[in-house]
Amino acid sequence: MNFKTIAIITLAATLSISLAGCGDVDAKVAQDASSEAQASVSALPVEVAAASKGDIFATYHTTTAISADAEAPVRAKVEGEIIQLLVEEGDRVVAGQVLARLDGERLRLQMLQAKSALDQVRNEHKRFVSLQKRGLVSASAVEGLSFDMDALDASYELKRLNYSYTKIRAPISGIVSARDVKVGQHIVVSDSTFKITDTSRLVAYLKIPQSELTKFAAGHSAEIHVDAMPDITFAATIARISPTVDARNGTFRATAYIDNKAGLLAPGMFARFDIAYEKHVDALLIPAAAIVREDRLTVVYVVTDGAAERRTIVTGIESDGRVEVLDGLAAHEQIIVTGQGSLRDGSKVLASIQTGTSVTG
Repeated sequence: MNFKTIAIITLAATLSISLAGCGDVDAKVAQDASSEAQASVSALPVEVAAASKGDIFATYHTTTAISADAEAPVRAKVEGEIIQLLVEEGDRVVAGQVLARLDGERLRLQMLQAKSALDQVRNEHKRFVSLQKRGLVSASAVEGLSFDMDALDASYELKRLNYSYTKIRAPISGIVSARDVKVGQHIVVSDSTFKITDTSRLVAYLKIPQSELTKFAAGHSAEIHVDAMPDITFAATIARISPTVDARNGTFRATAYIDNKAGLLAPGMFARFDIAYEKHVDALLIPAAAIVREDRLTVVYVVTDGAAERRTIVTGIESDGRVEVLDGLAAHEQIIVTGQGSLRDGSKVLASIQTGTSVTG
C-alpha cells in the first residue's frame, strides 16, 4: 500500500467520525425539543384570581310590592257643584293648598245671615250689661242674652266652616295621584274628589320566616332593585319588626322605609330586597366560581410552582359572587377559577390572569 492510498483511507475515516458526531448533537436537540413540547401539551390551561381582603355582608333575599307610606283620599265635606279645578293628576301640592272650588253662594249667604243675627244679639247684650249696672235690668236677663249670644256664635262658626269647605284643600303634601271630579259635576258629602300620595318615602312589608327572625333587627339596611331600572340600586331601612306571627303563613312582618325624594320609584312597583344582617370586616375573599364541592368538603386549587395544589377550606358568608374563607388560604394566593373541574392535586397548569394574555406556571 503506497502513501497516497493510506492518506485517502485516513481522510475517509476522519469524515465518518465527524459526521457521526454531528448526528448525535442533532438527535439530542430534537429529543430536548420533543420533551419540552410534550411537557407544554400536558400542562392544562387555567384562569386564576388572587385571594383578597375586603368587607362582606350576609344578606337575606325577598321580594314584595312597595307602596306609599302616606296616601289620603280627599272627600267632599259639603254638597255643591264643581265650578273650578286648580290641579291635575301628577301635580305636586302642599298641605292646605286649594285643589278645586264649589259653588258656595248659598253657604255664603247662610254664613252672613248667622253673622248678622250674632251681631244683633251681641249689641243687645252690651246694652243689657250697661242697664244692669244702673239697676234697670235683672242679672237673669243679661245671663239669658249671654246664652243666646253663645248659641248664635256657634251657629255662625259652623256656617263659616261649611262655607270654607267649598274650597277643597289637600290634607297632606304630595302628588295628585287621582282626580275623580270634573267641572260642572254635582257632588255630595263624602264623595271622593282627589287622591294625594306622598311618594317621598315609600314603605314595604317584608315577610320573615320564623327560622330567620334572629338575624334581623330594626335599623338593618337593605338594597332594592326594580325591573324598570335594573342598573339602579335604592336604599331602604328596616324600621320595625312585628312581635307576633302571622297565622296564615307563619312569618313575622318587617316594615321597611325607602327614601324616594328623587321620585324615581312609584307605589305598586314590585321590588327585590337584599337585606344585610351581618357584616364581616377585612375578610379573606375569593370568587365563588373557584369552589369545587367534593362530597362534604369545600375545595379550591391553588397554583404553586406551575402546578395545581388541592386545598380544603372552611367558608363563611357568601354574597354577590364572593365567598369568605375562614381557614385554608392566605391572602394573595392564586386561586384557579376556570378549568379546575378537570384537575387533580399536582396537575401541571398554564395559569392566565383574567384575560389569558399573561401566562405563568
